[in-house]
Amino acid sequence: MMKLLIVDDEQVGREGLQAILQKGFTDLIIEQAPNGRIAISMVEHFQPDLILMDIKMPGMDGLETTEHIAGAFPDIKVIMFTAYDTFDYARRAIKLGVKDYLLKPSKASEIVSTVKRVLEQITQEQLDREQSRLRSDALQKVMPVIEADIVTQLLFDHVHQVHSDELVRWLGVDTDSDKFAMAILLPAGRENAYTMIKEKISATGSGWVGALYGRQIPVIAFRQSGVSFRSQAAALARDLLSSIRPDEREGWFVGIGNTCESLSQVRQSYQEALIATMDVSLPVKYRFYADVSAPGAAHPDSTSRSWEQHFFEQVRLGEWQTICEDTMEMLRRYENQGANRLQIQQRVLERIWIASRVLAEMGVEMDTPLYSFEAQDYRQLRIETARIWDQMRMLHDEHLERIKPDTIRRIKQYITEHSHQDISLEGIGERFELSPFYISKLFKEQLGVNYIDFLTECRINKAKKLMIDPLRSMKEITFEVGYHDPNYFSKVFKKMCDVSPTEYRKSLLGGRV
Repeated sequence: MMKLLIVDDEQVGREGLQAILQKGFTDLIIEQAPNGRIAISMVEHFQPDLILMDIKMPGMDGLETTEHIAGAFPDIKVIMFTAYDTFDYARRAIKLGVKDYLLKPSKASEIVSTVKRVLEQITQEQLDREQSRLRSDALQKVMPVIEADIVTQLLFDHVHQVHSDELVRWLGVDTDSDKFAMAILLPAGRENAYTMIKEKISATGSGWVGALYGRQIPVIAFRQSGVSFRSQAAALARDLLSSIRPDEREGWFVGIGNTCESLSQVRQSYQEALIATMDVSLPVKYRFYADVSAPGAAHPDSTSRSWEQHFFEQVRLGEWQTICEDTMEMLRRYENQGANRLQIQQRVLERIWIASRVLAEMGVEMDTPLYSFEAQDYRQLRIETARIWDQMRMLHDEHLERIKPDTIRRIKQYITEHSHQDISLEGIGERFELSPFYISKLFKEQLGVNYIDFLTECRINKAKKLMIDPLRSMKEITFEVGYHDPNYFSKVFKKMCDVSPTEYRKSLLGGRV
């Protein structure tokens, strides 16, 4: 119910206005104040939606009273009521945000009409605020999903440009600053630490946390001004590790990739972060990629960024024969050069270890690969290396065999049926017991699109069907198909269909909109 306060120093005027308004608005709660000072004190406990304010009053006049009230309660609307029709009064009233202006005497119908118009404005503003609050609440609830989802897209999948822009805007981060990736490794049985890590990073506002893959957590961190990269990254790593007791840190490790300028380059930084986690036995439980590949730390065949990216893709695509052949060729080359066998065995082990991390992203569970003995010559090293690669190939193949042939069909059906909900790669992965990366890979290979494109197509097709009903507003359709912002829905629709939703609907209904 709306509440209205009448402020006038003449009791007859107040009573007359109240009688007119109670007749015109039976559900309106009305109170009276005989002067400005009393009105100010009443506003705090009565909290009126609208005030009818006389301008000319002894002591504090109506404009002064309005100025005091507007400072403390800017949402309260005011209609000025006076016998003085002067430009100066009107100008000052407009500056104070007065919604309308009535002259004494006014016809009852004019008073009712003016008050009705302002009350309708108040009602609409209240509805808009409530809708905005609901959208904000809904957005806050899905924010962690959005954060994990965009990290997954940026690090493991091609990003649909419209969606990445909008998701980044919702997350409210200045992406103009440099950024870097971190790979956090958890020991077996400590997967529940994911929530703690996410809360710590969210509390600092320093980055985005991706979904848990096996026992590793990807993080995209943003550079802070006034602090060096190494100082910021090391402090963040130490903060994440500070919650773990020193005697329980076995298996914990944080790898830190190099900085990059754009989000499109952060995938490379994440691959560097994984490489930095090659040796988790270090007493300091974090390491920078720059330290791994520093001059003097011999890294044959694995210092090139192009090699690293190519190797990651080979593992993800299951090109095991090529991987094994390339490794054997490397061993033959170093044998011919007379390179130290133990150093080369360590280099090969690092390559194998990187492959195990990539497999973990895909959901392949395996123990850390190790050589079962120290090779006495290069022939033994080749045999043992081939055995490890073959073991990894079998684990990879077994993982693929566990995935039913109709998996992509069932995932498509699930997305189609739930496209109006806030679904993500992470959520789909949990439901089908697959890694988000692998789901993305299935979509690309079998459908030629990523899951976001497919989800968007489902939502747009549903919106087109709902547009046939002329009684549904575009705002209703926006929310029904799974979007929280009509403007964003319009932007996506136009990109997909080359026309705005309104234009499409007009053509659909023959202009009857």
